[in-house]
Amino acid sequence: MECDKKYITIQQLEQHNKPGDLWVSINGKVCNVSDWSKYHPGGETPLLNLAGKDVTDAFTAYHPATAWQYLNKFFTGYRLKDYKVSEVSKDYRNLIHEFTKAGMFENKGHTAVFTLTSVAAMFGFVFYGVLCCNSLWVHLCSAMVLGMAWIQSAYIGHDSGHYIVMSGHGWNKLVQLITGNCLTGISIAWWKWTHNAHHIACNSLDCDPDLQHIPVFAVSSWLFNSVTSSFYGRKLEFDYMARILISYQHWTFYPIMCVARVNLYIQTLLLLFSKRKVQDRTLNIMGIIVFWTCLVSWLPNWSHRVMFVLTSFVVTSIQHVQFCLNHFSATVYVSPPNGNDWFEKQTNGTLDISCSPWMDWFFGGLQFQLEHHLFPRLPRCHLRQVAPLVKDLCNKHNLPYKSLSFWEANELTIRTLKMAAMEARDVNNSGVSKNFLWEAVTIHG
Repeated sequence: MECDKKYITIQQLEQHNKPGDLWVSINGKVCNVSDWSKYHPGGETPLLNLAGKDVTDAFTAYHPATAWQYLNKFFTGYRLKDYKVSEVSKDYRNLIHEFTKAGMFENKGHTAVFTLTSVAAMFGFVFYGVLCCNSLWVHLCSAMVLGMAWIQSAYIGHDSGHYIVMSGHGWNKLVQLITGNCLTGISIAWWKWTHNAHHIACNSLDCDPDLQHIPVFAVSSWLFNSVTSSFYGRKLEFDYMARILISYQHWTFYPIMCVARVNLYIQTLLLLFSKRKVQDRTLNIMGIIVFWTCLVSWLPNWSHRVMFVLTSFVVTSIQHVQFCLNHFSATVYVSPPNGNDWFEKQTNGTLDISCSPWMDWFFGGLQFQLEHHLFPRLPRCHLRQVAPLVKDLCNKHNLPYKSLSFWEANELTIRTLKMAAMEARDVNNSGVSKNFLWEAVTIHG
C-alpha cells in the first residue's frame, strides 16, 4: 500500500555521496551501492560521480534489461519523494525501448568481423615487410600500415570494452586484451578506468579525465584556477610552465598529437604498477610485455626502430586528433554530473564528425560521438541509422546537435585552443605573475 512506502527527499539522498556511503536512485527507488562499488564492472569512479543522485538514464544507457532484476538486493526500502521524469528523459527512454524491441543491441552486424580481418591483413603486411625485407623504405611503409592497424585495433578494443563485439563477456575480454594490450600496448584496464569516467562526466572539467591535460592543453580558462581533479585526486596546477605551454597550444596541438601515444603508454605503466586495485592486472602486464617485445625486436638496428616507431605514431595521430575534435570545442562545466540531465549533458558535451558512409570504417563509428554517448551499448553498425532519430529528438527539445566536417571540426578546435591560449597570456585571468622571461617569450605571440 502507498501509505506503507517510505520516502526520502533529494536533499537527503545527496548526503549519501561518499566512499562507503553511496546511495543512488533508479526509477525513484533508492539503492545502497556502497559495498557493490568495489565489484562494479565499470569501476568505482562512475558510482562516486553519480552518488546521491537519480541515475536512471545513465543506468539504462549502460545496462541491459537483464540487469534490472538484480536491483532489489540493493534496495534500501526508501523511494525518492516527488520523483518526476522530464519530457526529454521520457523520449530518450522510449528510444532505448524501441531499439531493444528491434534487437539492435544484440544485432552486432559484420563490422567487427570486417575490422578484425582488415587488422589481421595489415599486421600480416607489417610482418612481411619487417621480417622479409631489409629496405628502410619498406620498413617505413610497413610502419604506416602498422599505424593504421593500431587505429583499427583501438576501435575494436573500444567496442569490446563496451561489450558490443562478442556475445559473451569472456570473449569480449579476450578481444580487449588482444587488441588493446597485445596489439597496441595500451592497457584495457587503464582504458576502462578513464573511459567510463569520461562517459559519465562528459566534459566536466574537474571529473572528466579526457579534458584534464594541464600543463599541455586547456580548453577553458576555468582550468586557470587550478581546479581539483576528482578523478586523479589532485589539483591541476596552472603554474608558470603551464601558462607558457598553453599560451602556444594552438601551434603545438598537431605536433603533440604526433607523439600523444607516448602519454598513453606512460599512463598504462603508471596504473599497472600502482597500488590501485586493477582488474586482471597480471593479464594486462603480460599483454604489454608481448607488445613491447615484438615492437623492439623485429628491426635490425635502433635507427630503423626509432624511425619505424615515429612514423607509426604520426599515422596514429589522426585518431588522437579525432578524439579531441569530438569534445575539445564542445560545452564544458565544472561540477560532478547530475543524473537527471543525462541527455542534455551528452548533447552539450559532444560533437559529431559528418562523413560519407564509406568512411565509417576509417572513423570507427565514433564520428557519431553523440549517438555513441547516448547509447554506449549500441553496436557501431547501427549508429548511422539512429542518428536522424537523435537529431529529431534534439530539435524537439531545443538541444544542440552539432555535426561538422572533419575540416570544420579541426578549425573549431584550433579556435577553441587559441581562445584559451590568448586568455592564458592575460595575467589578470591566470593569476600567474609576469616577469621579463615571460614577456620575451610572448612578445611576438
